[in-house]
Amino acid sequence: MSPTSETAKGGRRLVIVESPAKAKTIKGYLGPGYVVEASVGHIRDLPSGAAEVPDKYTGEVRRLGVDVEHDFAPIYVVNADKKAQVRKLKELLAESDELFLATDEDREGEAIAWHLQEVLKPKVPVHRMVFHEITKDAIRDAVANPRELNQRMVDAQETRRILDRLYGYEVSPVLWKKVMPKLSAGRVQSVATRLVVERERERIAFRTAEYWDLTGTFSTGRAGDASDPSTLVARLNTVDGKRVAQGRDFGSNGQLKSEVLHLDETNARALAAALADASFAVRSVESKPYRRSPYAPFRTTTLQQEASRKLGFGAKATMQVAQKLYENGFITYMRTDSTTLSDTAVSAARAQVTQLYGADYLPEKPRVYAGKVKNAQEAHEAIRPSGDRFRTPAETGLTGDQFRLYELIWKRTVASQMKDAVGNSVTVKIGGRASDGRDAEFTASGKTITFHGFMKAYVEGADDPNAELDDREKRLPQVAEGDALAAEEITADGHSTKPPARYTEASLVKELEEREIGRPSTYASIIGTILDRGYVFKKGTALVPSFLSFAVVNLLETHFGRLVDYDFTAKMEDDLDRIARGEAQSVPWLKRFYFGSEDATEVVPADGDHLGGLKELVTDLGAIDAREISSFPVGEGIVLRVGRYGPYVERGEKDAEGHQRADVPDDMAPDELTIAYAEELFAKPSGEFELGTDPVSGNQIVAKDGRYGPYVTEILPEGTPKTGKNAVKPRTASLFKSMSLDTVTLDEALKLMSLPRVVGADAEGVEITAQNGRYGPYLKKGTDSRSLETEDQLFSITLDEALAIYAQPKQRGRAAAKPPLKELGTDPVSEKPVVVKDGRFGPYVTDGETNATLRRDDDVETITPERGYELLAEKRAKGPAKKTAKKAPAKKAPAKKATATKAAAKKTTTAKKTAAKKTTATAKKTVAKKAAASAPSSDD
Repeated sequence: MSPTSETAKGGRRLVIVESPAKAKTIKGYLGPGYVVEASVGHIRDLPSGAAEVPDKYTGEVRRLGVDVEHDFAPIYVVNADKKAQVRKLKELLAESDELFLATDEDREGEAIAWHLQEVLKPKVPVHRMVFHEITKDAIRDAVANPRELNQRMVDAQETRRILDRLYGYEVSPVLWKKVMPKLSAGRVQSVATRLVVERERERIAFRTAEYWDLTGTFSTGRAGDASDPSTLVARLNTVDGKRVAQGRDFGSNGQLKSEVLHLDETNARALAAALADASFAVRSVESKPYRRSPYAPFRTTTLQQEASRKLGFGAKATMQVAQKLYENGFITYMRTDSTTLSDTAVSAARAQVTQLYGADYLPEKPRVYAGKVKNAQEAHEAIRPSGDRFRTPAETGLTGDQFRLYELIWKRTVASQMKDAVGNSVTVKIGGRASDGRDAEFTASGKTITFHGFMKAYVEGADDPNAELDDREKRLPQVAEGDALAAEEITADGHSTKPPARYTEASLVKELEEREIGRPSTYASIIGTILDRGYVFKKGTALVPSFLSFAVVNLLETHFGRLVDYDFTAKMEDDLDRIARGEAQSVPWLKRFYFGSEDATEVVPADGDHLGGLKELVTDLGAIDAREISSFPVGEGIVLRVGRYGPYVERGEKDAEGHQRADVPDDMAPDELTIAYAEELFAKPSGEFELGTDPVSGNQIVAKDGRYGPYVTEILPEGTPKTGKNAVKPRTASLFKSMSLDTVTLDEALKLMSLPRVVGADAEGVEITAQNGRYGPYLKKGTDSRSLETEDQLFSITLDEALAIYAQPKQRGRAAAKPPLKELGTDPVSEKPVVVKDGRFGPYVTDGETNATLRRDDDVETITPERGYELLAEKRAKGPAKKTAKKAPAKKAPAKKATATKAAAKKTTTAKKTAAKKTTATAKKTVAKKAAASAPSSDD
C-alpha cells in the first residue's frame, strides 16, 4: 500500500508517537492522508500524590494509588500537564477513520500505546505500528504491516510499575522516620546505591602493602631500527626460581595471599647492586599467534560504557543524544538488549568495508552476533546507523555531540563486519647470576600486529586508564635463546597496592548488567536518580557515596535485607520476564510479593519462593534504632553520625564532660574520614563564641557557625516576644569572607550588624544604602541596585563615590569580565578553549558557547579537563533552556474603528476566554506539582 495515494482514498489516519521530534520526522515520510501527533510521553500514570486521586478513593488506596485489596487494581489519572494534549488527540481522533499507535516497541512503549487506547476509547479500527528505525522504507513498511497490541508486554510493564510504586511508597516512609525526611527508596535505585556503598566500604577496610621489584634495560649491542629495536625493558620475575611478589599477590588486608618472594626496599636495592656487573643471556623466546575478533555492535549498555570512556559522556547524556539521533532518523532504536544486525544492515556495513578499506578487510561470510543478555526484552536490532545504506559521519551534516556519538556507532557497526586482527605475541626471559650467587630472571612481553583488520576502523576503550588497548604494539628485539645481552641499567622500583577503584557510570552500568539487576534501558535514569537524591556524588568521573547513603543502605540491609539482595532483585527481573512471556500471572505474583504466600497449594518456583511479604516488613518498625542505624565507628571513641542537617563526628555523650562534636563536609568521601582528620575537625573552632556586650542595647553578642556559614547575632533578653505582631527579631549578619569565626571581634560584629548603612541621598532626596546580600556587597537606591567591588566599601564608600557609580550606565547584572580561575584545555567538540570562571551562582566551565555550573562535588583546584568536557557535553545534550513567556496583565482592547467587524470582536472575546483558561490551568498545575513534590519516588 502506498501511504500517499491509497491512504487518501481510504480516509484519514491518525498516527500517535511519543515525541514531537519523532512526529515531525515521520510526517515527512507519510502522505496527506495521515495526521501525525505526539502524546509527549506518558499521558496517564499512577497519581503522584493524594491530591490527584479521585475523591471516591480513601485510605490506603488514596495513599498508594493502588488498590491492594482488589487484585492490585491501579488508579490511573491523566497527568495534569497532559490534559490539553489528550483533548487535542480526542479531537483529531474524532475526525479520523483509523488510529495507528506508533510508540516505541518495548514494554514502556507498549504500555503507552495501551494507555492511549484506554483513554481515547477509539470507535475506529486501531493498529499497533512498530519500527526500529525512522526511515522512509521502515515507516511505510510499518504502516502496511501493523500488528495487535501485545497484552503480555503491557501486563509485564504495568506489574513493574505497580511493584515499583509499592516498593517506593512503603519503604520510603521508613527512611523518613528513621533517617531523614524526603528520602526515597527504589527497587533498583537502592541496590545500585548499595553497590557504590559496598565498594567504599572495601576502600575503607583496605590496607596498603608496599613491595619492590627491579626493572632492567638490556642491550643487544646492535644499532637497531623500528622493526628490530636495540634494547628491551624487562621486569624481575623470579629470584632463585621463586616468583617475586606483585600487587595481585596481596589481599585487601595488606597481607600476602600466596607463597612468593616479598622484596622490601633494602633487599631490592641490594639485589640491584649485586646484579650491576652480572652477565645476562636470553633463556627462552616464546612466540604465540595473536588474534582478535571485532566487537559486537552496540546495545544500550555497551554504548553507554564506550561513550563514557571515549567521549566523556554520562549515561544520561548518552541516552539524550542517542534519542535525538533516533528521532531524526540517523540511528536505530537506542533501547535494546540485542547485538543482532538485520540482513539489510549487514549488507550496508559490508558495502562500506569494501568501499572504505578494500576487499582484503572483508570476511568471506557475514559475521553473526546472536548473543543477548538474559533479561533481553524484545527482538530489537543492535544500535546502528539507520537505512539500507549507511551515511558516513561526514555525510550526515551533524555537529557537536550528535556527530561524535553517531561516528562512534557508525565505526563500531562497520568494524563488526571486518576481518580479525592477527599478529604475534612474544615473551622473552632473560637470566643472570648476581655477585652474591642469587639467580635472577627477568621477563619482557611484546606484541606485533601483522594485519590490523577491524582495528583499522575501531578499537574499544578500557575502564582502566593504564590498560593497553588492543591496537597497541610493543616490538622486542629479534633475539634467540642463548644470545648475550648487556645490562645498561638495573633500577629498584617501589610500589604500593591500591584500593579497589570506585565505580564510574560506565563500570556501574556494567556491574548491574552482569548481576542481571534491572533493565539496561533504565540504568541511565537510575544513576541520574541516585545522583539527584544525594546518595552519590561525582569526583571527576568516580561515583562517591555520601554519608547519607551509608545510613540508608545500613537500614535497608539490616531490616529489609531481602529487598536489597542482589540475587533477589535479579530473580524479580526473571519473574517479570516470565509474566511478559505468559508463563506467570501478574496478580498472584504481586500478592505473594506484598502479602507473602499463605496458600499452601500455591506453586512455588523451583528455586524456592523468593517472594515475601513487603507489608509485614514495613509494619513493625519498633526494632529499628534510628540513632544506631545512622552511627558508624571511626576509632578511638569517635563516631560518625548522619543527622537531619548533615553528617558530623562525635566523641562522648552529649552534655557529658569532654563531649566533642564537629560537622563533616557534605562532599567528603567516606574513605577519607580517618581518626586524624576527625581530630582536626574537633580542633577547628565551632559552636558559639561569646564576643561581649553591646554597649547600646546591653544584649550579649555571639559568633556562630551556621548551615550557611559563620555569622554574628545578639541574644535577646528572656521574655522577648518571638511571634505575633510584637515579635522582635535578633540582629544578625554574616561574616565577611576575610573574617574567621575564632578571630572576629565585638567591634567588627557590631559594625556588621549595623548594616544596611545609609550613605546619603541623591539630588531628589532618594536615600542610598550600602547592603550585604547573597551575591555580595551592593548599593541600593529605591529599586535600583549596583554591585560594589569589595566588602570593605560597605563602610568606606562616600556619597560622592556612590553617586558616581549611579551616574554610570547599568550593566544589566553583568560586571566586568573576571579573569578565569583555571584553564582546562581545548574542548574536543567545539575545539575552543575551556576555562573555569566564577559566576553569580558559583564557579562554572565554559568554552565561550556553552556554560555548565560545577556540581557540589567538583572543586576548582582539582577539576580535570575530562570532567570539564563532560559537564559541557551534558549541558549541550539538554539543549538550550526553555524561556518562559511572561504573561502580561489583561488590558482592555483599544476602541476599534467603525469599520471593525463582528468577527474581530468575537475573536478578541475568544482570546480572553482562552487566556483565562490558561491562567486557571497554570494555577492547577502549580498545585499539582506541589502535591507531587511531597510524594516518595517509585522509580526503579
